[in-house]
Amino acid sequence: MNFSVIICGVGGQGVVLASRLLAITAMNSGFHVNTAETLGMSQREGSVVSHLQFGDFIKSSLIPEGGADLIIGLELSEVARNLHFLKKNGKIITNCNMILPSARSSNEKYGSEQIINFINKYVESTICIDFSKIAKIAGNPKSMNVSVLSAAFYTGFLPLEYNDFLKTIESEIPEKYRAINLNAAKLSAETIMLEGNNE
Repeated sequence: MNFSVIICGVGGQGVVLASRLLAITAMNSGFHVNTAETLGMSQREGSVVSHLQFGDFIKSSLIPEGGADLIIGLELSEVARNLHFLKKNGKIITNCNMILPSARSSNEKYGSEQIINFINKYVESTICIDFSKIAKIAGNPKSMNVSVLSAAFYTGFLPLEYNDFLKTIESEIPEKYRAINLNAAKLSAETIMLEGNNE
């Protein structure tokens, strides 16, 4: 079994940390893991994309077009930009929040609804939730990355155990931030359960 994941967002959202937490959980579950990041101008909210593969045998670092089983999005427009990586029957779980580009035409319209409609034209299995709101309720907006990742585990979109992910948070997140991130993970799982999205 091999499984390929794209985690995408913009600088400052914690894409690399989310990738590391997923990689450690997969390794602790007995899989080989390979990761690679492509970083844009992160100081200016540039694109950050992590290619993560785990399984019995990994051939290359980067996931080819049409090769990802799952896209985990921390920012909605970045999901649309990376849609070409997704397999035909692939799945998406994403934060519904958008970060508007600082430089844009005044008559250009940006809206989450339009982007969601665009994504839904090509992808049947998409979950879009305001994970930023969940992170704020948990106590720190920066825990949004953990909130999205938690949902990917809890839905069964990732073929790994949700409880193993919680153990990774406990072992890898510094004590100062551990309780907030665990809270974000659990609130995210509760939201998925209430909305009936868990498989």
